[in-house]
Amino acid sequence: MIKMVVFDMAGTTVNEDNVVYKTLQQAINQHGFDFSLTEVLAEGAGKEKLQAVKDILASKEIDLPETEIQEIFSNFLNQLKEAYLKLNVKPIEGAEEIFSFLKKNKILVVLNTGYNQETAESLVKKLGWEKGKHFDELVTASQVEKSRPYPDMILLAKEKFGINDTSNIAKVGDSIIDIVEGKNAGCGLNIGITTGAHTEQQLLSGEPDYIINDLRELEELTVR
Repeated sequence: MIKMVVFDMAGTTVNEDNVVYKTLQQAINQHGFDFSLTEVLAEGAGKEKLQAVKDILASKEIDLPETEIQEIFSNFLNQLKEAYLKLNVKPIEGAEEIFSFLKKNKILVVLNTGYNQETAESLVKKLGWEKGKHFDELVTASQVEKSRPYPDMILLAKEKFGINDTSNIAKVGDSIIDIVEGKNAGCGLNIGITTGAHTEQQLLSGEPDYIINDLRELEELTVR
């Protein structure tokens, strides 16, 4: 029986037109590189963003001093803040409907993300989502020692709501690392969705329990 669904944000419940990864691409390439958005998404999607920078560079065996990596990351954060001031953020189609459905069925709705707290909260504010009304908790990479693919964010949510068994939790995300995070946490359902960073073929490599194309498909998977 599913008691909690943990949703990724960008690409899963939030449509922000890939602004985070476009900004990450820009910040890295301004340092003298030429990564495509496809490469950035393949290596960085779903991860805590400093780790994403490191993994994107490592994919081409680029070894920079830590000071330069921190400089790229700092530039990314500054540029992202500017981008968000102008950004028109929308919910992914079906997001608010599935939140409402789950809450009516007494299933907890948790948002989790590789964003830092400030970025995540700015997204939620732009969407007009309220804790206690649209979702029950927001867990970010800033709140845990280890971000995805480690299970720390899901385990933090589990502890907060006193859920004894992670098999009662479903994880939903648009990237391979979301699926791996859920599996590492022992979630009873690990679900990929095709609305964001990774294609169905890429998601399949994470061996999810299901792949969906619309969040509303969760109604049949979570309430049985």
